Amino acid sequence: MKSHVKSLLALLAAAAMATPLAVQANEAQPAAAKVDPAKGQALSTQVCAACHTADGSRGSPAYPILQGQHPEYLAKQLAEFKAGKRENAIMKGFASALSDEDMKNVAAFYSSKQAKPGAAKNKDLVVLGEKIYRGGIADRKVPACAGCHSPSGAGMPAQYPRLSGQHADYTAVQLTAFRDGIRKNNAVMTGVAAKMNDREIKAVSDYIAGLH
Repeated sequence: MKSHVKSLLALLAAAAMATPLAVQANEAQPAAAKVDPAKGQALSTQVCAACHTADGSRGSPAYPILQGQHPEYLAKQLAEFKAGKRENAIMKGFASALSDEDMKNVAAFYSSKQAKPGAAKNKDLVVLGEKIYRGGIADRKVPACAGCHSPSGAGMPAQYPRLSGQHADYTAVQLTAFRDGIRKNNAVMTGVAAKMNDREIKAVSDYIAGLH
């Protein structure tokens, strides 16, 4: 009986000593930094504005519109440029100078802006573009874009990017890059674009530009 009591007391003493150590260990862990769009704006002015404009709005069709994009998606792309998972020499140079916190701040700044609507330009292709976006291409098992990016093109936070209003030229370049194996950071999109021809890519890209 005495041996059981001694064992119990020893366990209690060990627990009492361990508890302060556990508390100290938890206190030693730094709290996660809060996302700061103001810091993101400062960085975007210094680093991003030359190509993406001051607020990520409708600049050159060669560069993506960043306004209103999901912050998780933007931060992920910056991280993948930095890591080389998404290849672009210019973006790798800029992203490599950013910390994870910087990326989140920049992403928060751009996502806080209201995206401006765009418009489709090719009347001959817009019907085909709508058909692909909403219904896919059945005979080649190309899924409808709306299934992941939503019927309005709003996307899904942390999963699929916002597409509505995006420059048609930029979207077409990205789809072609996925199809041709140049852009390699999304296996699903590689599989989808691999089954699309140039006309279909152009059509769905133009439709997306006017989607809202």
